[in-house]
Amino acid sequence: MQQQQEVDFTQKLDAGLWRRLIGYMKPYHKHLFAIMGTMAVSAVCDTLFPLMTREAIDRFMLDGAGAGVGLFALRYLLIVLTQSLCIFAFCHLCGRAECGINRHIRALCFRRLQELSFSYYDTMPVGFIISSITSDTARLGETVAWGLVDLFWSGCYIIITAATMLMLHVQMALLVLAVMPVIAVVAVWFQMRILAGYRIVRKTNSQITGAYNEGIMGAKTTKTLVREEANCREFAELAGTMRFASIRAAVLSALFLPIVTSLGAIATALVLWKGGSEVYAMTGSVTIGTLAAFISNATGIFEPISNIARIFADLQATQAAAERVVSTLETEPEIWDTPEVVEQFGDSFQPKKENWPEIKGDVTFSHVSFHYNTSEEVLHDFSLEVKAGQTVALVGETGSGKSTIVNLICRFYEPTAGEIRIDGVDTRKRSMLWLQSHLGYVLQQPHLFSGTVRENIRFGRLDATDEEIERAAKMVDADGFIRTLEHGYDTQVGEGGNRLSTGQKQLISFARAIIADPAIFILDEATSSVDTETEQKLQTAIATALRGRTSFIIAHRLSTIRNADMILVIRDGKIVEQGSHKSLLKQRGYYYRLYVNQFREEGERATFEQAANA
Repeated sequence: MQQQQEVDFTQKLDAGLWRRLIGYMKPYHKHLFAIMGTMAVSAVCDTLFPLMTREAIDRFMLDGAGAGVGLFALRYLLIVLTQSLCIFAFCHLCGRAECGINRHIRALCFRRLQELSFSYYDTMPVGFIISSITSDTARLGETVAWGLVDLFWSGCYIIITAATMLMLHVQMALLVLAVMPVIAVVAVWFQMRILAGYRIVRKTNSQITGAYNEGIMGAKTTKTLVREEANCREFAELAGTMRFASIRAAVLSALFLPIVTSLGAIATALVLWKGGSEVYAMTGSVTIGTLAAFISNATGIFEPISNIARIFADLQATQAAAERVVSTLETEPEIWDTPEVVEQFGDSFQPKKENWPEIKGDVTFSHVSFHYNTSEEVLHDFSLEVKAGQTVALVGETGSGKSTIVNLICRFYEPTAGEIRIDGVDTRKRSMLWLQSHLGYVLQQPHLFSGTVRENIRFGRLDATDEEIERAAKMVDADGFIRTLEHGYDTQVGEGGNRLSTGQKQLISFARAIIADPAIFILDEATSSVDTETEQKLQTAIATALRGRTSFIIAHRLSTIRNADMILVIRDGKIVEQGSHKSLLKQRGYYYRLYVNQFREEGERATFEQAANA
């Protein structure tokens, strides 16, 4: 598997990507500018020390002059104090910037994830998302706060030191500077390959995160299928791929720094040869102090060059993370409100509820077509009219389009043709928040958030009182079992509600939905995964929840929809049968066969035969 990985050596640092990323850090630009200011001052201090050494050797040691030593010592002390203050400010500001940037970028990513359409989650692996907003953002915060400002210091130091060396002795300065283009070529060669390796590392890291997620979520399935060994083999392949790419990148990085250091040592040796010759010849063009300052500068200038090489290697490694984070931040939702709608109704974070009209509940599909991709059309020219307060049941085979219909009502997806109207108005001309705030949606597998029972019911309406929460639980027959829990309504439900049974979670989700008093209710096979006794309780909850509301029920157990006002039999995205329960039985069509086949006892079959013939 390792040999199959393709390594792209043509990729380079993307300056535009980093500019966009820095743009997302706008609240911390002042911190970054302050850091760069302190680093510039620190670089100036660093270049002054060799000049102070030159002055000390030529003026005080060789000439033996004592006048001005006190002033010299005071200047040296001021430089040391200034540099110390700069280092303290640099460390303090960088620490704050790193933590702040991590928090800010993660908050932006999390907000964008709240805004993205369902289609994003249909195609994006969970491991990729989790890795992006955790390890990738941490890597970026560290690189920007410490790496980029260190790069700025190194650049300042190199420029000031180069200017100082040219001022002291042009020929020796050119000997040092002649090595720098060679280092630049070496750096580019290594950087492209290091980046390619780290791209593979980051991609494989996401796959490993996803493998952990699947292994945890599917632990029971793994054991029932006896897939432990197969899972371990697949995980070992992923880990092997990451190990191979990591070692390759680490080896290149390990080779890079010694090569740069060796080139710097060659330049320092040339300076010693040239300067030592002139000092020995006593021509006067180079003093011992000047040579000492030059050696210090020549040695010092290659430290920031090595530093730049290391930082560019880190940037190459981090760019893979930057690409993923920026990709998340710049992914646009496929469904959004127009600026005019936002102006009138507000958005998810600043709703203008005073402008929200009431929903009566009339729902109309007008020649609606929809496909998830260009080759898979789910609905074609679908039309339907539902009056306020009606209960509509959707029946059909898996993949027939039932869930698509209710998802379009909720505006989780947009129709590719036609329009859906609520109370006669196209849903695209109203706020998504307005629509979804008036929906009650109960899933086949209900999801509860970590917290207490009371908190989970309150998610339906955040300003609900404790009395209203308990009243909603009583309406759906959930109050009884809740009070038997260890702490009643204050019992922790666990992650995803794993401390409760499926039926208990379902009843709590009903209470959560009904406390919002929605105008439109949607039940997506809400009773298909519970036992008969719990189903009877849920039927009571359903009858209470649907009273006076427009409702859509996706049903697998047909016994739950006998009282529906309208039953639609969906096949291949089209309505093939439509009517009440009794009228559909009389037709002896697809619904009749589906209904009768759900019961096995002959006596029941005879009863249904009589009902159909009545």
